[in-house]
Amino acid sequence: MPIVLLAGKSLAVEGDRATHRSDHDEDLVVLPEVHVHGLPLNKDQQLGPVPKSTPWPAIPPSLEGKELDDWMKARMLVSKDAKVTVVVLEPAKHRELTIAGIAALNQWTFEPQMKGDEPVDGELTVRIHFRTR
Repeated sequence: MPIVLLAGKSLAVEGDRATHRSDHDEDLVVLPEVHVHGLPLNKDQQLGPVPKSTPWPAIPPSLEGKELDDWMKARMLVSKDAKVTVVVLEPAKHRELTIAGIAALNQWTFEPQMKGDEPVDGELTVRIHFRTR
């Protein structure tokens, strides 16, 4: 039961007491589990670079019709002027897929990372999974 203090005296407030479990349901906030990789979320920073356009790589003609389960990992360095530099961290097993991935990532465009109202250099890491059946 909530207690209200008035000039050093305690006074029980009637009507504010939950009588059913459902009275507490609106007090619960359930957030979905979210995994963010490569986006620094410090209290003095807003979101990392925000993608505006993300064209996906195509399977090269030399690998069409083949069963693939391959991936590559790259870091996207986004300057405060929204210029993008792609750095391959782990290439795909198939060189053609790495080349296709780099070509696609070089077409990505971003809004720069923000620190308050100022754009700053930022980065994010992406993993591209090439899979066919």
